[in-house]
Order: sequence, then structure tokens, then C-alpha cells
Amino acid sequence: MKSKKTVTALFGLGAACALLLAGCSSSPSGSASTTPASTPTSATSTPSASSSTPPPATIGTPFAAGATIGISLPQKTSTNWVQAGQYFTTGFQAAGFQSVVEFADSGVTEQQQQIEAMIQQGVKVLVIGAVDGSQLGTQLADAKSAGIPVIAYDRMLTNTPDIDAYVSFDNCQIGNMQGQALLRGLAASQGSSPWNIEVFSGSPDDSNSTPFYQCAMQVLQPKIDDGTLKVPSGQTSQQQTATQGWLASNAQTRMDSLMSGYYGNGTKINGVLSPNDPLARAILASVEAAGQADPVVTGMDAEDLTIQSIAAGQQYQTIDKDPTLDTTEVIQMVQAIQQGQPITFNAYQNNGDHDVPSYLLTPIEVTQANVCTALPAGSDAANTAAATDFCKSQG
Repeated sequence: MKSKKTVTALFGLGAACALLLAGCSSSPSGSASTTPASTPTSATSTPSASSSTPPPATIGTPFAAGATIGISLPQKTSTNWVQAGQYFTTGFQAAGFQSVVEFADSGVTEQQQQIEAMIQQGVKVLVIGAVDGSQLGTQLADAKSAGIPVIAYDRMLTNTPDIDAYVSFDNCQIGNMQGQALLRGLAASQGSSPWNIEVFSGSPDDSNSTPFYQCAMQVLQPKIDDGTLKVPSGQTSQQQTATQGWLASNAQTRMDSLMSGYYGNGTKINGVLSPNDPLARAILASVEAAGQADPVVTGMDAEDLTIQSIAAGQQYQTIDKDPTLDTTEVIQMVQAIQQGQPITFNAYQNNGDHDVPSYLLTPIEVTQANVCTALPAGSDAANTAAATDFCKSQG
């Protein structure tokens, strides 16, 4: 995401991070506690939340200061991933570690090779944001054999015993927020119901896509059932609505097809459930190309272009998952591992093999109503002309 933290501000984080790492909270792992929402029951390969809270736990064995940490991240499909890589680099440096940050832009095979190379290099901890969390079992077993703790970052590593911790925002809460925002926006701007909507979900190889989709549909399905919402295409299952690779081009192609197939002859599109900002922008572009007014569209990541769009009254909603927060939490966990200290968790997430001790952070919803106040000083609202002008006009 976001120029909300510009590159200049990023390197300011390097100086601040040492203080953050030492003083963000009184717990050895770092951040203040949050209360995670529950995730619906699903197939064994789907991460799901437990109502119990893990006890503090010591992971791995202490190691020397200045050791190398391996960070393996997926394709750069959103600005959030790019910024996470930057924050890990500067944050680990500020904390006194070396780091190797790799992006698997070519997909699963490249990520498997990158992780194996990190294991051979002798990294002391592996931090993995998976392309496909179900395809790394061999590499995780190799890490386990080498005594290397594994932290899943943002996306769960599924159906494996060889994972020690998980750090993410609360994905079910995000889905709930998106569903609720869609209903709220429809009621505010689209006249009386019934309303025509379409549903988009994320990439099927991303474990987060399921809680995003399921928890949004917890909100929307009752309204589909009672006739408040209509889905002219009839496409509501996760398989039907998936966007392979989180590619905006795939979302726009599908939306083009929906508009030409179901929204001719005066049928209006009122709203679209979109799981993130790049897909939301593609959806809006498709609707505009079809000659219709902007529908109510949700999103996630609070990217710069989206903040501009929200301020201008185009995209209705986004969700901020500030990567400085979850990357800092990971860095604090690594510090605790290095020093042999217990780590504090606030949830379990089942990965299809076992309940993984997890730390879930609370996302922030952003709409035009709070775009000038929801984000910190120096955020997107101060860094984008459209948002700045809008906020000035609001006093």
C-alpha cells in the first residue's frame, strides 16, 4: 500500500524502529493486545480461529546477535507487499540483524527455491509470506530439520506441522467489515432495495482469500436470501468469484463480461464486493467503460490511488492493514527468539494440521466520512492532492 508511509518516512522508521521494538508494549512479543473475531468453520485446509488464547511460549533456541533472518515474500501484487519488504529490511537492520528479503515474482517454484537457499545459507529464522501456503511442506520440513523457526507472515502456511507462529491482521474481521460497508453504502447512495450486486473474491491459492470471502458472505448471504440483494449473474460461490493471482487484469476481464452479459437494457449495477484495492479499481474502470455510474465498491490496503478515489467519492471503502504494524510484530518475535524469551500471542489459527499460536492485529476501515481522521498524520490524506483538497474543504 500507501504513500501513507513514503520512502522518506520509511527510513525514518529505521531510527524509530529501535524504540518501537523495545517499547511498543510491555509484552515480549510487542504490540498491545487485540481481540480477534472468529472465523467460520471450513475445510481442514482453511485457516480458522480458536476462541482460546495461547499461553506465552518460547520458540526455538537463542542465537547470536547480528545473525541473518530470511524473509520470503510473494509476488508484488499490491503495494503492501513491496512496503513490507522495505520495512523488514530497515526494521531488522535497526534491531541489529542481517536480513535476506526475496520476492517470488515467478510463483511457487521460485519461492520454494528461495527458501531452500536461505536454509542452506543458515538463516536463524524464516519469515514467510506464501505465494501458496499449501505448497511449501518440503521446505518447511527442511527448516524444521535444520532447527530454524518459521513464522508465517500475513498468509497462513497450511497443512503442515512445521510452523511455529503466525502474524496477520484479523482476516475474518476484514471480510465482515467489507460486507457491512457494502450494505451501508448501498443504503446511503443507491435508493431503495433490492440492489444488484456482484461478488469478487481473492486468489484461490492465497489462504486469506477464504476468510475474506466467507466472512463477507456471512453478512451478505442473508440479504441475498431475503431478496434485499440480487446477483444477476448468479455467481456467488468462492470458486465462481475467484481472481487468480490477485491480478487486476483478471478482475477487469471478468467484470467486463458481467457488464456485457447481465447489465444491458437498463439494468443497473449498484454494488460490488471487492476484496482489495487493485481489484476495486479494475472493477470501477470496467463499470465506467460500460457507461454506468460508479457502484458502491469495497476494498483493502488503503493504497494511494484508492485514498484519492475515496476522497473523490468514487470507491466507497477500503481497509488499512498498516504493514509497519505486522512487520514490527514479526521483528519483535524474532528478537524474543534470539534472546530466548517467551512470545505473547492473542489467538490460535488452525492451519489444517494444528492450532498455530498467532498474533492478529485490528484493521482500520476508511471511507469518505473518516478519510481525514482515520489515518495517522503524514498519511495518504496528506500525500495525495485529491485527498488533501477534500480534507481542506472539510475544515
